[in-house]
Amino acid sequence: MDLGLKDKVALVAAAGQGLGYGTARALAREGARVSMCSHLEDEITAAAVQLHAETGVRPLAAVCDVRDPAAIQAWIDQAVAEWGRIDALFVNAGGPPAGYFKELTDSQWQVAFELTLLSCVRLIRAVLPHMTGGGAIVASTSSSVREPIERLGLSNVMRAGVAGLVKTLADELAADGIRVNTLMPGRIDTARVAQLDQAAATRRGVSVDEVRAQSIATIPLGRLGTIDEYGRAAAFLLSPAASYITGAALRVDGGKMRSV
Repeated sequence: MDLGLKDKVALVAAAGQGLGYGTARALAREGARVSMCSHLEDEITAAAVQLHAETGVRPLAAVCDVRDPAAIQAWIDQAVAEWGRIDALFVNAGGPPAGYFKELTDSQWQVAFELTLLSCVRLIRAVLPHMTGGGAIVASTSSSVREPIERLGLSNVMRAGVAGLVKTLADELAADGIRVNTLMPGRIDTARVAQLDQAAATRRGVSVDEVRAQSIATIPLGRLGTIDEYGRAAAFLLSPAASYITGAALRVDGGKMRSV
């Protein structure tokens, strides 16, 4: 199936690894012009080299801390200077730290707000002037939007806010030909999931393998997802092939979420 992404200009945030990199790779394989960013210079440089080697597409790579509005604007300006427009935006950021509610400080709540929710606001606001011909926006959230996850209160609350923002913008931006959707990953094989598994193993006094096995046992498909499986779903929602989909929340979770 041709998704219609050839020569489309797509920006992918937090693309140095994990879900962001999987999305950038899927877009590149479909022929999109990709600009990718990370807050770590070495990471995004290496990711851009890897993406070119794997797909033949030479992406733009930028250092951008999505908590910094000036850095966001500089990243957007770089892509527009190169290609003149923006057709697609994948909103993404690293997850805030784990912890029970009683353990979390005001400072941690503020940082989580800026990293997870306000970054989404700022990224979308910055690209809209350059989507004059319409476009697509996908915000990466989490299964916690539907089913809160233990010890991830910061993420549970902020990602729910992102979901509310997306539904709001799906209405507001439809007249401009801009679609806005969320993509909800379940247990995808990423460094973030490995980190959470290690923390759970330490807390429970068991092995990481045991924690991982218990988690996989709750997934009907019987395994973790891959970043490529997630990336292909993101590429579809960002593509003209999904032209009648907006305000939707797509689960990529192997069936783990039981909520209707």
